[in-house]
Amino acid sequence: MRPRTRAWVVLLATVFALLQLANVTGRDTPDSGNYLSYALSLRGWDKRAVAAATIDYGCAGRASWAARRQSVDVIRFRRPDPAARVMAECRAERWRRVEARLRAGQTGGHTVPFTRERFMRIFEARPGYPVFLLPFLTLFGVTWGVWAAGVAVTVAGGLLAFLVLRTLRAPAPVCLAGQGLYYVLPCGTTAMRPMAEGLMLALTLAAVWGCALALTGRARAGLWLVGGSLAALFTVKHSQALFLGLCLAAAAGLLLVRRRGRGGGAGAGGSRPAWALALTGCGAVLGTLLLARLLHLPSTAESVQDLLTGHFTRPDRARPWPELLELEGHFWVEWLRRQLWQPLFLVALAGGAWGAARRPAAGLFVAAAATTGFLTQAGHPDITIWGDRLIVLAWLLPVLGLPLLLEPAVRARVVVPAQERADRTHSLR
Repeated sequence: MRPRTRAWVVLLATVFALLQLANVTGRDTPDSGNYLSYALSLRGWDKRAVAAATIDYGCAGRASWAARRQSVDVIRFRRPDPAARVMAECRAERWRRVEARLRAGQTGGHTVPFTRERFMRIFEARPGYPVFLLPFLTLFGVTWGVWAAGVAVTVAGGLLAFLVLRTLRAPAPVCLAGQGLYYVLPCGTTAMRPMAEGLMLALTLAAVWGCALALTGRARAGLWLVGGSLAALFTVKHSQALFLGLCLAAAAGLLLVRRRGRGGGAGAGGSRPAWALALTGCGAVLGTLLLARLLHLPSTAESVQDLLTGHFTRPDRARPWPELLELEGHFWVEWLRRQLWQPLFLVALAGGAWGAARRPAAGLFVAAAATTGFLTQAGHPDITIWGDRLIVLAWLLPVLGLPLLLEPAVRARVVVPAQERADRTHSLR
């Protein structure tokens, strides 16, 4: 990488990090407390100390939002600052729930018992993000540690987008565009939240980078990167490891079929990376299923019951699968209606797919990674999920595909003139 390109990479990451100072708190969601309490418990704190720190963090974010909303409310903007009142009410309400469950004996595991033990088991099976969060909490404390972890994992995702495109031999401006798109599209917003999605996005991009390396002649390094990324994903969210392994294997299979149709035999040297990627993906699927069973991780059936019972607040459904299929139909009709109303996502997907098709082999694996977003959303057909975070992985297709769509124009305006200048300089010598 040239010094000038390296400087632009650092500049983009730095500008993004500085912009995040506008919202140090207030990014958390209801699930954030589960991950944060898990990470704090790894430091050896007792349940009440972990609960106090987690509740204070979440309530500080709620109080900050309340004050900011009131400051721009056309009716109430001159009323007293509500932050202290909201903070006190939030603390009292959350402590009431936690104390009741602690007295009832719900003291096991790493997470604070904010809700039913059956629901908390889902987060107990996801140690990857809490482990990632731990060093930041140790160095910077809770508030700044959570913020710094979000910045680090989001910056890393942008750098990985750059590296994927660079491995595909795209010009530097195209690679920088991919990095920038990662930051400004919902990938960056979602990755900054104190939840597992940021780490999932980064590890998924790392796996795509490994596929790109394998397809461009560095098969050993690429396969190790893909395998390591899938193994790490298992600890973050094992369903994502399953989906990504399945999609990568399918992409490799399609690539083999395409090459055979073009006259490249199954044993051709150019097909070896595809075979290796297919085997790696299949191994990830089988390994995930086996380990999930051996470790007694929550099953797909348990996830369906969680969805249909409102996080186990209602009795289990006797026939969950027909109900899920019916809900899926309603969900995707409503989802499509909303997308057609505001079609930015669909247009970005179409442009990303067009760009990815310019590199058919690597484009299959980019599309495979994006497909995991739709699979995750299909597993949770809940239209009320805030911020479309479940489908966020699908935005990797525009992040990597749109720069490739613009690549011919960039080469014509930047690369070719630069080469002409170099030729003229050489001729003058």
